[in-house]
Amino acid sequence: MTQTTPASAPSVVLLDYGAGNIRSAQRALEHVGAAVTVSADPKIAVEADGLVVPGVGAFAACMQGLRDVNAPRAIGQRLAGGRPVLGICVGFQVLFERGVEHGVDTEGIGEWPGVVDKLEAPVLPHMGWNTVQMAPGSELFAGLDPQTRFYFVHSYGVRRWEMQEDDYIAAPKVSWAQHGGDRFVAAVENGPLWATQFHPEKSGDAGLALLENWVRTLR
Repeated sequence: MTQTTPASAPSVVLLDYGAGNIRSAQRALEHVGAAVTVSADPKIAVEADGLVVPGVGAFAACMQGLRDVNAPRAIGQRLAGGRPVLGICVGFQVLFERGVEHGVDTEGIGEWPGVVDKLEAPVLPHMGWNTVQMAPGSELFAGLDPQTRFYFVHSYGVRRWEMQEDDYIAAPKVSWAQHGGDRFVAAVENGPLWATQFHPEKSGDAGLALLENWVRTLR
């Protein structure tokens, strides 16, 4: 049966910059009520109710793809206007200052301080289902059981949260996970900018509930 998206559904642009198969993310977002457009056009990306930045593969390659479509500027414009952005997997990682993979140090978008580097775990990649230490008061994980598992596929992560608290802004909500004894950032909620290291679109009903929480903020 074909799902019909209501005319009143919030518009979401799924940024298409050559970062892998994004159809599962499109289907998941449509399932929770978003009207999804897959596009690399920065103008369309700026004007939508919500923007999703996916990402699969190497940090440097994703950053090059984002620059090729002028995405860092579009993301910055949205955030300056308080307009929601959701990053997923490498689309989460590129929001930090730097990524270091295979000895290559690449500048990220720099919305948050910090470095994406290799996890210190005996088995890599970290692939499969894992729980998340959800941040207190999280809107992203609202209604989800603390023992809920999400699907991860990565060997690199943000192992230290370096953003200093500022008395004049609300502190970001930072959620964590562990693999092989190493702790890394699993998700961040920072004003209009939310992002996850795991793949909500591959996390079954739990991932759909999380995406629905985000889509509700667009209404």
